[in-house]
Amino acid sequence: QVQLVESGGGLVQAGGSLRLSCTASGRTSSTYRMGWFRQAPGKEREFVAAIRRSDGDTYYADSVKGRFTISRDNAKNTVYLQMNSLKPEDTAVYYCGAQLSSSYLYNWRTFNYWGQGTQVTVSS
Repeated sequence: QVQLVESGGGLVQAGGSLRLSCTASGRTSSTYRMGWFRQAPGKEREFVAAIRRSDGDTYYADSVKGRFTISRDNAKNTVYLQMNSLKPEDTAVYYCGAQLSSSYLYNWRTFNYWGQGTQVTVSS
């Protein structure tokens, strides 16, 4: 089992920045990849970014490339999502997920564990 706890969400004006954190506990050594997804009201959960635990290889949705940066600190079992130049359309609940094997990473259904989510609201 892997437990995930997100933090760092909040309300920010367009153009501002936030940093989300996701701290894992339990069998963290079993995780292959960590990812961030988001879900706006009435929409399906969508991929934002992911990072491979072993070598730090990163992946981003086109909508956030150049604005968001995912990083990890394996010693702290923590993954970060630095979000800059935020837009109103980034408003959503952001979820951290853990993937145990090399599966298709752009679909939230391939992730095995999830945090409770943290709200990000960007005002115009």
